[in-house]
Amino acid sequence: MFDFPFFVNSIALGVGLAMDAFSVSLANGLHEPTMSKRKQCGVAATFGVFQGLMPLLGWVCVRTIVQCFQAFEKCVPFIALALLLFIGGKMLYEGLKGGDEAEPPKVGLAGVLVQGVATSIDALSVGFTIADYTLPMALVAAGIIAAVTFGLCAAGIAIGKRFGTAFSDKATVFGGVILIVIGLEIFITGLL
Repeated sequence: MFDFPFFVNSIALGVGLAMDAFSVSLANGLHEPTMSKRKQCGVAATFGVFQGLMPLLGWVCVRTIVQCFQAFEKCVPFIALALLLFIGGKMLYEGLKGGDEAEPPKVGLAGVLVQGVATSIDALSVGFTIADYTLPMALVAAGIIAAVTFGLCAAGIAIGKRFGTAFSDKATVFGGVILIVIGLEIFITGLL
């Protein structure tokens, strides 16, 4: 049940699933180099919650309404692409437009929630890989995935802030490009 391979597999799933969220966190740090520690934790926690809940939701779907989930799975790359293109395009536009802002624009709650959904929606399919888990095992695996994601996203924001401060004039453009590339990567991998 809760043996060593279970924990290794859960951590590996967490790292694999968190890569998109890590990259978006990096972009958020670039976009807002003055982000407070409290907000950093909130953003990282948002990504962690979404990354933990999506595989759990996938597990529930596999055990209950598999046919509906299989039909929805084909839409995942399109949804992620649309959300990340919108957010990344907006950041790119703001960065290229420039302006007389004394302070870079902040990453808002709505934007973070959309990013959380966009980067974690493909994690629904992980429900298929953990379908044979009992409910306690699925809950623990989801918790591990959420914790790993939180740690990686907190590190991504910190790294982004560091470079965002050093390259503040180009940080918003770079962050927007990162989000667009992630959206394209999710889209292309989802179609293959």
